[in-house]
Amino acid sequence: MNRRNALARVAVLMGGTVIGADYFLTGCSSPANTKDEKTGQAAGKPLTLSADQVNLLNEVGETILPATSTPGAKAANVGAFMNVMVRDCYAPADQQTFMQGLTQLDADCKKQTGKAFLACDAAQRTSFLTALDKQQKEFTQHKTKDDPAHYFRMMKELTLLGFFTSEVGATKALRYLPVPGKYDGNVPYKKGDRAWATT
Repeated sequence: MNRRNALARVAVLMGGTVIGADYFLTGCSSPANTKDEKTGQAAGKPLTLSADQVNLLNEVGETILPATSTPGAKAANVGAFMNVMVRDCYAPADQQTFMQGLTQLDADCKKQTGKAFLACDAAQRTSFLTALDKQQKEFTQHKTKDDPAHYFRMMKELTLLGFFTSEVGATKALRYLPVPGKYDGNVPYKKGDRAWATT
């Protein structure tokens, strides 16, 4: 599956566009990671998440896509995926929003539950992220073109993109056929069939 198809599928899952899509489709070269033409030096400080931040994002991802009969988002290491995508594919303003969101997520979780996100049990995490998702949907509906995206929307989009384009997501959660056969536009659907990872 190519990058454009993967991005289109995640956009459909999210019900619209994906933040940073223009960077994804042009080779993921964020302005913060390009060189200044005059000096030859990096235009901005490269963004790198700490191991604790990657772990937090893995746990957020696992709450969004938990392991059931198939592996969850943590099995695809979506935290490390987010690190690369935010560093290489997000505009500097979106990078800043994402980084501030990591701190904000814990602060908001403490307000709602009295504990940091990682200290919460699975039910508390789910309840908190459900409320946060509702908040980001309301924010997105009322934001203007110049307003930054909501940090949780970024995390959710990257979780879905990272999981469903990973080996474990494509082969365990979706049906994967490495070399597709002939085109059949009328494949019978059986209730419970998984979507195809390849087209």
